[in-house]
Amino acid sequence: MRKDVLIVLACCVLLIVGAVGMEWLRTDHAKKPTAVVTTFKGDPMTSRAFTWYSSNSEADAIVQVVKGDAANDWESEQVLTFKGMTAPVIAEDASLEQAVHKAEATGLEPGTTYSYRVGSGEEKSWSDAAVFQTEEADLENVTFINVTDSQGVTEQDFSLWGNTLDKAFAAFPEAAFIVHNGDLTEEPSDEQAWSYLFEKASKWVTKVPFMPVTGNHDEVDGNAEPFVSHFNLPNNGAEGSIPGTNYSYDYGPVHFVFLNSESNIKEQTEWLRSDLENTDKTWKIVAMHQGPYGGNTYKKVKDWTELFDEFEVDLVLQGHNHEYSRSYPLRNGKIVRDGEAAVQNREGTVYVVTNTAGQKFNEKKEDKFYHKVHFQNEKQMFAGIVINGKTLTYQAYDVDGKKRDEFVLEH
Repeated sequence: MRKDVLIVLACCVLLIVGAVGMEWLRTDHAKKPTAVVTTFKGDPMTSRAFTWYSSNSEADAIVQVVKGDAANDWESEQVLTFKGMTAPVIAEDASLEQAVHKAEATGLEPGTTYSYRVGSGEEKSWSDAAVFQTEEADLENVTFINVTDSQGVTEQDFSLWGNTLDKAFAAFPEAAFIVHNGDLTEEPSDEQAWSYLFEKASKWVTKVPFMPVTGNHDEVDGNAEPFVSHFNLPNNGAEGSIPGTNYSYDYGPVHFVFLNSESNIKEQTEWLRSDLENTDKTWKIVAMHQGPYGGNTYKKVKDWTELFDEFEVDLVLQGHNHEYSRSYPLRNGKIVRDGEAAVQNREGTVYVVTNTAGQKFNEKKEDKFYHKVHFQNEKQMFAGIVINGKTLTYQAYDVDGKKRDEFVLEH
């Protein structure tokens, strides 16, 4: 056969293969869920919530769950199937069809390992299987990871964020969930940034609940839709708050409160009083973005600090300042301990900012009277909070593995 004929045939084969590949991208691959993330919504002992995106606003939202960590037969009678909701997503690019899907698995058993997958129910629409574990009953010990300000734009920005989580779970492999103190992306309407956020952390956020705070880059001019659309969160916050921006939940011996420093502050203050009055948990931990005692002060939330004092909140996790800071134990705006020895019997609340989990660092601000530890090392950081009964140990590390701070609270 002539050489020129062979070349033509080879080109034809390449075109056919390319066309088949493009068709696969438009069909099977396009059906695959993206931005899959798991969260708490109901009782962590008996339920788990899920969110994912797709390119089909007509598709059902289905999660299948089965006991064990090696699901091989999704047709088994042991598989539990739950149907959720689907809604179209209004993207900046009007030609790009996107949909958000949310579902919750309920009626689960405490302290049990489950495998799950999410999708539309159609063949080849399912996500890869992932594994999670429900909270144990009567749990007294818990470990979780705290990060903040993954705030980025490019894929490389979010590679740094993914590396931060990798290092965090290497240091605290038993961590049961992640608390993120806000500013997840630079521009909340940038869906590509959200894709990178979840993609670079997918090995963690698909199996470990990812509980976010609303930051000033998550809610802009009263709009938090891109932020809340990505998470299936408790809807038990203050009246007038955007659902998913203010909520609370219990895990083991801890009551967690997530406040939104961007809007509805007065109403959240009333809600906060009621929320703290009605918990009997040993530990009270608050997460927020613009905090009262970070690198600088945020005076709009002064009424919240008065309630932290009144109800003896143990720890406030903050973001926003893109530097590391830890306060002395405080009550009524005054230092009550030296910050070296363990805080005993709720003598004071400790306020921390764990630098940034992403690419952006701010110049260190002036030291304030309340700063026990305050620095800018220009390295991504994370913290592990370990609660063993009546002792809480907080440890902050940089991504090079160096421990930069530690303190203890005791009841």
